[in-house]
Amino acid sequence: MTFSTDYARLDSWIDAHFDEETAFLQQLIRVPTDTPPGNNAPHAERTAELIKAFGFEAEKHPVPEAEVRGYGMESITNLIVRRQYGGKGEGKTIALNAHGDVVPPGEGWTRDPYGGEIVDGKIYGRASAVSKCDFASFTFAVRALEALGAPLKGAVELHFTYDEEFGGEMGPGWLLKNGLTKPDLLIAAGFSYEVVTAHNGCLQMEVTVHGKMAHAAIPDTGVDALQGAVHILNALYAQNALYQQVTSRVEGIKHPYLNVGRIEGGTNTNVVPGKVVFKLDRRMIPEENPAEVEANIRQVIADAAAGRKGITVDIKRLLLANSMRPLPGNKPLVEAIQKHGEALFGQKIPAMGTPLYTDVRLYAEAGIPGVIYGAGPRTVLESHAKRADERLELEDLRRATKVIARTLRDLLA
Repeated sequence: MTFSTDYARLDSWIDAHFDEETAFLQQLIRVPTDTPPGNNAPHAERTAELIKAFGFEAEKHPVPEAEVRGYGMESITNLIVRRQYGGKGEGKTIALNAHGDVVPPGEGWTRDPYGGEIVDGKIYGRASAVSKCDFASFTFAVRALEALGAPLKGAVELHFTYDEEFGGEMGPGWLLKNGLTKPDLLIAAGFSYEVVTAHNGCLQMEVTVHGKMAHAAIPDTGVDALQGAVHILNALYAQNALYQQVTSRVEGIKHPYLNVGRIEGGTNTNVVPGKVVFKLDRRMIPEENPAEVEANIRQVIADAAAGRKGITVDIKRLLLANSMRPLPGNKPLVEAIQKHGEALFGQKIPAMGTPLYTDVRLYAEAGIPGVIYGAGPRTVLESHAKRADERLELEDLRRATKVIARTLRDLLA
């Protein structure tokens, strides 16, 4: 029997079970995993229950509560499903990783963010595109592969983790650190029209600006922390103009940039604010040195604060996620995904970088070659990820599932 015949049989199985795959994704969307607060163990329990009906036994790996609470979340249970083919130790182990944690829905939705509603060929809901959809694509790709009955050598591991939004240290990082997995290759949740081999790094920091509270009727008796914060913010935003002069050599990645995503402070309208806290996000291109980037940001803040009498500043690093750089061993993954992606989507699937950062970098740092590929549109913007009305084209889910199934057939032959 030829590989082309196997591909056709894989495609047919996925088509025949696609309604079941869609219903599976709907069930996953309907269990909220808002992070924060990050109470994600219930979703892991539901996922394990659902895949048990497929004959898959999920190992449950709860992260100790003290570690989770200290990290700023409420509960994490990471899942590993191991599927062995041929003799133990034969062939390669391929991990398929998708994360279930998501940012809260926010405002502006026209559909229930936890409804999994299907309208005009699209499924709506928080995490429909990033990345509960790849719980479905990866699971059903493995089911299709096993239904094929072809001789295989190697293993597949499904890694369903719950710490991408906070950086991955309690998700893939925790599984790797504790020796619970060491695959040879990795495919992580992504979009369908490109295979990602590199991504930006991310530095997140919390900056607390201290002044001195005072009655608004006698402001001279205080030190306005908000005015101090504005001075610091202007200095930080001025860096963005400098960053645009730095260009990455990685296709798909442009230049560094900085964003302040949250700010809070003050006690009342008639009180000079004595404290203001803001959180910044600095995206680092693969060519940058994270230690140098952090040192520069700290210096910019210190210099700006020094120009405001009575203002002091505390700086706390929240996250340092390194960039992902391509590892030489990822070539078989890239070539297989590009070949099958072009056949099924009718267009070339470029290998490129992305300005996002992901927890995939933790596998790369452990020496595991990987790529990012899964079910989704051409851009994050089209998916509405982290915005209202996140949605996924069901045909992208169908075709991406076929690409993954065919790729596994190639690599485990």
